Amino acid sequence: MNQSIEENAGIRKVFVILLAVLSISLPSKAQQNPVTEVDICIYGGTSAGVIAAYTARKMRKTVLLVEPGKNLGGMSSGGLGYTDIGNKYAVTGLARDFYRRIGQHYGKFEQWTFEPHVAENLFKDYVKRAGYQVLYENRLTGVKKDGNVIKEITLENSTTPATSTNRTVRAKIFMDCTYEGDLMAKAGVSYTIGREANSQYKETFNGVQLMKGHQLPDGIDPYVEPGKPESGLLWGINDGALLPAGSGDKKVQAYNFRICLTNNPANLVPITQPENYDPKKYELLIRLMEKSSWKSLQSGFIWSLMPNGKTDINNRNGFSTDMIGMNWEYPEADYATRAKIWQDHVDYTKGLLYFVGNDPRVPEHIRQEMKAWGYPKDEYTNNGHWTHQLYVREARRMVGELVMTQHHCQGKEVVTDGIGMAAYTMDSHNCDRIVVNGMVKNEGNVEEGGFGPYPISYRAILPKQAEASNLLVPVCLSATHIAYGSIRMEPVFMVLGQSAAVAASLAIDTKQPLQKVDITKVQQMLKANPLADGSTPEILVDNDDKAQVKLTGNWTTETKGGYGPTFLIDDSKGNTSKSVQYTPAITEAGSYAAYLYLPKLPTAASTTEVKVFDGKNSKNLSFRKDDVLVVGQTSGEWVSLGTYTLPKGNKAYVEVTNQKADGLVVADAVLFVPVKK
Repeated sequence: MNQSIEENAGIRKVFVILLAVLSISLPSKAQQNPVTEVDICIYGGTSAGVIAAYTARKMRKTVLLVEPGKNLGGMSSGGLGYTDIGNKYAVTGLARDFYRRIGQHYGKFEQWTFEPHVAENLFKDYVKRAGYQVLYENRLTGVKKDGNVIKEITLENSTTPATSTNRTVRAKIFMDCTYEGDLMAKAGVSYTIGREANSQYKETFNGVQLMKGHQLPDGIDPYVEPGKPESGLLWGINDGALLPAGSGDKKVQAYNFRICLTNNPANLVPITQPENYDPKKYELLIRLMEKSSWKSLQSGFIWSLMPNGKTDINNRNGFSTDMIGMNWEYPEADYATRAKIWQDHVDYTKGLLYFVGNDPRVPEHIRQEMKAWGYPKDEYTNNGHWTHQLYVREARRMVGELVMTQHHCQGKEVVTDGIGMAAYTMDSHNCDRIVVNGMVKNEGNVEEGGFGPYPISYRAILPKQAEASNLLVPVCLSATHIAYGSIRMEPVFMVLGQSAAVAASLAIDTKQPLQKVDITKVQQMLKANPLADGSTPEILVDNDDKAQVKLTGNWTTETKGGYGPTFLIDDSKGNTSKSVQYTPAITEAGSYAAYLYLPKLPTAASTTEVKVFDGKNSKNLSFRKDDVLVVGQTSGEWVSLGTYTLPKGNKAYVEVTNQKADGLVVADAVLFVPVKK
C-alpha cells in the first residue's frame, strides 16, 4: 500500500510538471488575444492622431492611440518642416499651440519651419503631458460591427505579423487618423479614389488637367532611342493616352519624400550609391537638362532651408522627387504591396540624389553643389537617417454626410457647421506622365488659389449614419480630389483632429451617435477652450471685428496677403491723419502679451507707428519694415508690442497710425495672449 501511495505521488508530480510545461509553451486564450477597452480608440499616430488623443484625454476620456510605425507625427515629423499654411488665421487651437511651441524651441513667438526631431519630440511631449497610451508597431487586420456600430478592431504587429499575438481594441468611438483611411475602409464606409470628373460636382479644376506647372519643356523625346517608338519608352513614362480635360479617373497624385539633408560637415552622412541603383531611371532628367539647363539645385528641387543647416526638399519642375504614376495601387494595396511601393520610392529618391551628385552627364557645378549635402546624423536615428514617412498626399477619401468641393474652397458655398478652416491653394501634384504629340508631358498638376479662409463642415468628417455611427475621419475626409488638395495640410489635420475629439467626447457624454451631436455646442467648446486645458483663451482683434475696430479716415480693404480674410492699407503717406484702433474685449483682468501682425509688402512704409494704451498709460512704438523677418510660407509675422496689465472690459487698445509714413501703411490683426502665472 505504501508503494502504491508513492507511485501515485510520483504520477501526480509528473502531471504537475507537464501542466507547467504546457502552460509555458501553449499561451492562454487571454495571452493569444489581449483585449483593451477605452472610450476612444484613434488609429494613426499622425499629427492629427496625436492632437486628437491629447484633446480626448484632456476631456477625461480613456484613450488609446495606435500607430503602425515607430514614430509619431506623420509628415510633420517626417520632413515637412516648411509648413504649408495658406493663411495663419485658419490655424487654431492646439495646432496653433504646436507652432507656438516650435517657436519657443527656437526662441521665437511662433515658427513654421523646423527640424524633424524637434517636431517629433514635441508630439511625444503632448503624449506625456496628457498621459495616454500609444501602441506602436500595430496595424489593422479586422473590424467587427454590430449594425452601424463598430464594436472592436483587431491588430497585428507591423514588424512580425506572422508570429505576432493579435490584439483586440474595443471602444465607444473610433477615429481614423491615417493618411490611407484603412479603418474607414474596413468598417464598410463609402469612399472614393482618384479624380472625379468635373461634371460630377460641377467643378472646373478636377479630373484630367494638362497645365504648365511642374511641366517638362516641349520637344523632349520619350523613347529609349530618340525617334524610335519601337525601342520603348524611357523609365517613368506611361503608355496611356491623354483623355479629355476634366475627365475622371482613378489616378492618384504623385507621392514623394520631403528630404532632410544637412551641409554641416560635423553632422553629415555622405550620400553614397544606394542599393538597387539604376541610372536609367534618370535618363529623362538628362534630356530635360539638355533642353533647360540647371543653374543650381533650385532648378530641380524646392530646396527650403530649415534651422541648423538642414533642408526640407520638395518636388520642382518637370522631373524631380515626385515619382509620378507609380503609386496608383497604393491606396487599396495590401501591406506587402504598399511596402514594395514605399521601398521603390526610397530607391528612386536616394538614387536621384546620388545621380545628381555623381553622374558625369550632370553639369559639374551641380554635382559639386550636391556633394556639399548629406544625411543628418541626428535625424531619423531609428531609420538609418532617412524619413519614416512617405508623403501620401492623397489615398482614399470618404464619401460622407457632406462632400467638400471646389465651390466651398472658393466661397461660393459656405457651411454653417464648420469645425475648422482651410486656406491653402487648391493643389494637386501631377498624376501621370505620358506622350502627348510625340513629346513627354506631365499631367494632373493644378495650383489654383485666390480665395480666403473657408470653413470645413463637421459632416465632412462623418460617415453616413447608416454606415457607421461611432467613427470620425478627420484626415481622409469627405472631399473631392481638388477640394482635398486645399484641405490636406498638416495644420488643418491637427485642427480637425482636435475638433473630432471634442465631438467624440460630447457624443459619449450625451450617449448619442456622432451624427446627432449638437455641432453648435462643439463650436462653443472649441472657442471657449482652444487649448483643451481650461486656460484663458487669447484674444484676437481682426479687421472684420467691426465692433472692436475703429477707423479714422478712409482706409482701403485688401483680401490677399494679410492675416485673416482682410487687412487695411493707406497710401496717403501721412498727408491726412488716419488711424485704426483695435479694442479687445478683456473678460479676465490680468497680464497680456500684445502682438501686431505686420504683412511684409514691397511698397510698405519703412516704419509703422503704433500706440498702445493699457487703460491708464500709453506707449508709442515704431517698427522698421526691414526688421520684420518673414520665414516660411507666410505673408508676415507677429511683432511684439510688449506685456501689459489690462483691466476687464474695453478700456485698452492698440492703434496703428499713418504718421511719418513714406509708403503704404498696413493695419492688420492684433493679438493679446494671456501670460500664464
